[in-house]
Amino acid sequence: MSTVAFYAPMKPPFHPVPSGDRTMARALLMALDHGGLSWELVSTLQTRDKAGDTDVQARLFAQAEVEIARLITQGRYANWRIWVTYHSYYKVPDLLGPTVAAALNIPYFQIEATRARKRLKGPWAAFAQAAEAASDAAHAIFHLTHRDGESLLAYAPQKQKIIHLRPFLARTELPPLGPRNGSMLSVGMLRHGDKFASYQLIADALHVLKTPDWKLVVAGDGPALDAVASMMHPFGARVELRGSLDQASLQDVYASSSLLFWPGVNEAFGMTFLEAQAAGLPVVAQRRPGVCDVLAPDSYPAPEDGPEALATKIDALLSDECARLTAGDRARDYTGEHHLLPTASRTLCDAIAEAVA
Repeated sequence: MSTVAFYAPMKPPFHPVPSGDRTMARALLMALDHGGLSWELVSTLQTRDKAGDTDVQARLFAQAEVEIARLITQGRYANWRIWVTYHSYYKVPDLLGPTVAAALNIPYFQIEATRARKRLKGPWAAFAQAAEAASDAAHAIFHLTHRDGESLLAYAPQKQKIIHLRPFLARTELPPLGPRNGSMLSVGMLRHGDKFASYQLIADALHVLKTPDWKLVVAGDGPALDAVASMMHPFGARVELRGSLDQASLQDVYASSSLLFWPGVNEAFGMTFLEAQAAGLPVVAQRRPGVCDVLAPDSYPAPEDGPEALATKIDALLSDECARLTAGDRARDYTGEHHLLPTASRTLCDAIAEAVA
């Protein structure tokens, strides 16, 4: 078995705070396991500079130099065969992998790396240059969305492999079907920014729904709780804020819900879409880059169509149970075929096996 040195500079896979990034990192480790590859989480150094602070960047560069020296020694002792970094970009560059992999003379892989040439000047310039250099050094880069793949192909060095790895759930089989006849469901962290923008669209759509007696369960927590609660206050008991749910509880909610309602404002792709579809729920979302990489084929309104188009989609699904369940079945079949662990493991592990052969 090959020993994979695994690193996630954005958020280590065993970080205590849940997020889509952590979920995906854990899923990748399970994909390696499923393919028979051993792995080691080699560093928990987080290199994020979300504000463009050159002092923060300088400090992280210095920490990375100390970590590199340790990792080169450790890698020689542990006989790492390949280095894999998950999620490097201009705000969170991989400052370790390229140097360590070169010193150990092993292939360097990236997963979900993005290029941002426009950031090579400005407050993130040093980090953007480091992220670009890391991408240039990669033997292969796995992209999760078609949009990222286009950018990676445009700037790929000669002989670099750009491989599509579909976002996936860390499970080998679809979950059992539930009744799927309860409230609508929205799942997302309650924080300001893009998540809050999705909640605003949800509230605006609820105001114009024509379906009587609808109900919505919101699963999520975060610093924007009070703001979201205020936004949903006019709907009274029809909107229930459940807070953050563990995976087992969330799976029960998926199984009992009628549909997932999440617009997906600026989502990279959105694991909640896959989780809902796997449970047999149709999704009401906007047709956005990234999001479309995980949604089952169907009609989704464009962002410029506004909340009214989302409400129209909901009304159509809630007024016709047969059509709603059929759409959910199609979404479930699509997810089972394209977005489960075995498919992803083959894509990932076949490329690694070829590189270390």
